[in-house]
Amino acid sequence: MNSIETSLHIFYFIVMISSAIYFYLLSRKPKGVPLYEYVIAIVITGWSGVAYLSIALGQGLLERPEKTIYFARYLDWVVSTPLLLLPLALTAMFYQKKINRTLIASLIIADVFMILTGLIADFSPDTLKYIWYSLGLVALAIILRIIWGPLKRMANESDQLAKHYKRMAIYLTSFWVLYPLAWFFGASGVGLTKGMVDTLAFIVLPIFSKVGFGILDLHGLRKIKE
Repeated sequence: MNSIETSLHIFYFIVMISSAIYFYLLSRKPKGVPLYEYVIAIVITGWSGVAYLSIALGQGLLERPEKTIYFARYLDWVVSTPLLLLPLALTAMFYQKKINRTLIASLIIADVFMILTGLIADFSPDTLKYIWYSLGLVALAIILRIIWGPLKRMANESDQLAKHYKRMAIYLTSFWVLYPLAWFFGASGVGLTKGMVDTLAFIVLPIFSKVGFGILDLHGLRKIKE
């Protein structure tokens, strides 16, 4: 990993930690939004920043002759992506009398499965990695089915909540579809985008999908409560 890539990962760390501080400051005046919503946003950005810091320090990656495996990315995703799904699900259930724990568990299990199959695929030879990649896509399809199926129906009980949920679901879906595409075309997949392009993809996508999601979700919920 060259000096520019190292600098990009340090930049990512700074952005994420700054965002975690921002979410903490927002939590000081929650405006009716449950405190756990802020805590989740803080943990997502804080953990993601620390994971990428390990890459910048040369610890969160494994250099092989054919490619570099950034296993710290998967350590980030296996924690942060379930935590992104959790507030989305809780938002959909905002006016429900009882939280559907089975639905939330299904989301989290499918998500963890998706991340771990991606990790196995990254360590697998070309003859096997697309099997694991395909299994991850199946898990992603299940996640999107839950987001746009039962969760969307729950959110539709309130017009204002339905608008906010749909906005956040579209936002999250858009970036989550780009992740497997970036993986497929990058060094982990067919290798069309290597080096700087591959690094930039996994710097820019998490910033928008984590920081952007947190800002839009929290401010949207604050407006609903007001």
